[in-house]
Order: sequence, then structure tokens, then C-alpha cells
Amino acid sequence: MSGDILKVEELTKYFPAGKRNLLGKQSQLLKAVDGVSFSIRKGEIFGLVGESGCGKSTLGRCVLRIIEPTSGRIHFDGEDITNVDARQLKQLRRKMQMIFQNPYSSLNPRLTIRQTFMEVLRVHRLAAGRESERIGELLELVGLPKDSVDRHPHEFSGGQLQRIVIARSLLVEPMFIMADEPVSALDVSVQAQILNLIGKLKEELGLTMLFVAHDLSVVEHISDRVGVMYLGQIVELADVDELYQHTLHPYTKALMSAIPVPDPKRKGEKVILEGDIPSPIDLPQGCRFASRCSECMDRCRMEMPSLKEVSPGHYVACHLYDQ
Repeated sequence: MSGDILKVEELTKYFPAGKRNLLGKQSQLLKAVDGVSFSIRKGEIFGLVGESGCGKSTLGRCVLRIIEPTSGRIHFDGEDITNVDARQLKQLRRKMQMIFQNPYSSLNPRLTIRQTFMEVLRVHRLAAGRESERIGELLELVGLPKDSVDRHPHEFSGGQLQRIVIARSLLVEPMFIMADEPVSALDVSVQAQILNLIGKLKEELGLTMLFVAHDLSVVEHISDRVGVMYLGQIVELADVDELYQHTLHPYTKALMSAIPVPDPKRKGEKVILEGDIPSPIDLPQGCRFASRCSECMDRCRMEMPSLKEVSPGHYVACHLYDQ
């Protein structure tokens, strides 16, 4: 791995909430993503985890410009893509692809797999004269027979459909893929197969991926580095082994304690989070985790912690680690 393929700087996404005031301005804003900065190296799988509603999927969609960010900068492959126009965005789509959470709704039920794939190749003007060969290669790569092309989505299982969705994302030979909880809608046994497939494709194709999930055991299995989100902000970021072995942020510790242990004789200590989750419309002045943190100090309620490096490559946003 060498160099950053994606760099995000102070990215925000605010959604209007409530009615406008007499001057026509939005009186309330829901801060789904609030000042997030991170980078993804070429050939790396970057895991992004957090509770439902923390903003991780919104962040991924902003990176791909599926949702327009409110502010901040997005640099991809050395270029600022924050404000590129529709023509440039179409060209960008070939380099940046997405795997959606639900494979059943990701494909048009009226089209065969061949028709779905042909539409992608037509839009991007690829593989002229060898479309069938290219489609067959991709299906074999994800573990499906070539004769699958003339079947409709309803003729496949959930795991097979997700393999097809992965193949479709690879059809245009992208440089970067954003996977939005790609295994959460699948059975546990099928999840393992899809994760192993993604790992295999990373090794064979050098995939670079933003892998969004809420299951920390899944993220540990597939990621090189991990960012932990809470209420629109990254609160901890580190290499996967470092994060799981030397967890620092109280929120991350609570998430880690919730991972099931596959040994009935071992009983890990559960960290029970008490207190209420702040509203993303009316966020507190200080640390957003303060109302649920057992180690909260007076400073935490007054001053928001910044994300800082406390050891090589390990970043945390917590006043407990201020020098």
C-alpha cells in the first residue's frame, strides 16, 4: 500500500429539520456528519463502525457525491472532487462504485443479470464487442456460473445476489468501492462467505474500500484500519489490531464489550451505557458522549475534544488522553 487514494477534510452534512422562520431560514438542522476528516490508502480496506444513526452511511454517500455535502473537501486520486459538475461526476462514477446493503433492492427485478450488466457497460462505453466475455469473467470471479446471466434476480438467494452486486461494481474496474453494510441483510453463514470473497478480491485485484458496518467482529475480520463514529464524528481511529487490543475511547470500549464471545465459559465484562443519547438537532456544547460516559469530567461537558494522535497511527477524541 502506498499513498492516499481518498482524503476527506472537515466534511459536514446537515439536513433541514423543522419549519423555516419568518426570514425563510431553516430554524433547525440535523447534524448527520459534523467535521469528519480521514484518509484511505491505496489497496486498503477502511472500516467505519458505530451505532445505527451515527452518520456512517451518510458519510459514505457524501464521499461518493450521491449526497451533496454541506461543507468540507473531498480529494480522490489527487484531485478535489467536492464541486465537480455533472459531466465530471459521470466520469468519476466509473472510478468510484458502491455496494448497497440490501441486494434484493439493488437490482431491477424485471431485468436479467445480462441486461443489468449490459446497461452498465453501455453507459460507460466499455468492453465493446466482448461484453458477454467480460460479464462471464466477473461472474466466475465472484463464484457464480456463467449461465447465471439469463436469470432474473428472484431466481437467486440473498448471498448469490450480493455476489452479483459485487460483480456489477467490479464491471467498470473501479479504483475505489464504498460498501454500505454489505452483509447485514444476509444469514450469518452467508456473511462469512461474502467477507471471504471480499478478502480474496482485495488480494487479487488490490481493492481499495470503505467498509461501513455496525458489527465490530465483521469489521475486525475484513479491515486494515478502523474509524469509530458517534453522533456524526469520528471518536477513535487506528490500525485494526491496535484498536482491538488497545481500545481507548469509552464509547469504543462499550462497543467492544458487546461483541459476543464464542465460549460459554468466558464471561467478559459488559459496559452498560446509561443516560440518554443527545439529539443530533440539539447537540451538547462539550463532548457528545458525556451524557453516557462513566468517566465524564466537568471539562467534558464544556469543551468538545478534538481528534488527536496519542500513539503512532492511533487517534482518539477524548479529554482523558490530553497531554
